[in-house]
Amino acid sequence: MSKGPTMKAVSVRDGRGPASSLYINSSVPAPVASAGRVLVAIKAFGLNRMDIMQREDRYPYPLLPESGKIMGVEFSGVVEEVGEKCNLGFKVGDKVFGLAYGGAYAEKISVPERTLIPLPPTLDFKTAAAIPETFFTAIQALHLVGGLAQGESVLIHAGASGVGQSAIQVARHGGASKIIATAGTDEKCALCKELGADVAVNYRKEDFADVVQREFGGKGVDLIIDLVGQSYWHRNAACAAMEARIVLVAALSGSVIDKFDLRALLNKRLSVLATTLRTRNAEYQAALRDKFVETALEHLSTGRMRVTLDRVYDWSQIADAHTRMEANENAGKLVCLVNS
Repeated sequence: MSKGPTMKAVSVRDGRGPASSLYINSSVPAPVASAGRVLVAIKAFGLNRMDIMQREDRYPYPLLPESGKIMGVEFSGVVEEVGEKCNLGFKVGDKVFGLAYGGAYAEKISVPERTLIPLPPTLDFKTAAAIPETFFTAIQALHLVGGLAQGESVLIHAGASGVGQSAIQVARHGGASKIIATAGTDEKCALCKELGADVAVNYRKEDFADVVQREFGGKGVDLIIDLVGQSYWHRNAACAAMEARIVLVAALSGSVIDKFDLRALLNKRLSVLATTLRTRNAEYQAALRDKFVETALEHLSTGRMRVTLDRVYDWSQIADAHTRMEANENAGKLVCLVNS
């Protein structure tokens, strides 16, 4: 039986390992443009912390079959082929970007056309590749899950992370009355304020719960977007307003909470909402894509919203990029250019 077409893609030696185990594999089966799907030649892809967990074979959530073994969930590129039953008008040669379940660390990717976004002429490939995961996650947390209403206050943890930076901007343009962000250095706090936070708390110097209570006269904050988890739980509950919502997006500090007192929820009638993005079905992803286009794409294309790029690497330097991300040295997105 003849061998099918192949492509280059990033693989992990022995299936799992440290950043140094990453390499470009030149004999990976290439995807195709099947019915309802578009084949894209990738120009750039963004890095996310989930990629580290997948590289180490310890991803904490069940991956859908569409995820595959190739890492990477956000990309930009050029349409190479349009499959049958595609009717949204994408043509060969169109510049696009989007979110995928996996497979972006590669020369080519096949994705449902409903998840693709036309690339505005004001955005380049490297910037566009840094947008989908963080902005989709922020929009999901603030709007679809958190239900941000006009005039509500918001507390955003890990404000200098990719998701945090996106959430600050989405909240600002979404009608939040006051935004408080947390970050680990004065420089990162300054970045949060530059992006639209009214107050930025260096958590190494000050307790964010005390700052929230001071800023709101003891009434607390309406909506909390938390990527930290365990170590922030008790203080989140303490500084939440009556009937506030806490949206848990990640648990970077751990997932097991000691001395978990349900009275903290009952006393304030708090809602705790947990969400992930990669495990959502294709229909949800498409609806979220539409919400992104509605709420953020024009702002990004005109510069009213922006993505902070920390560093851009050639994909041959993927191990260096992972090492920097793993050490938490980046203040913004890391992007790799494919065949640059």
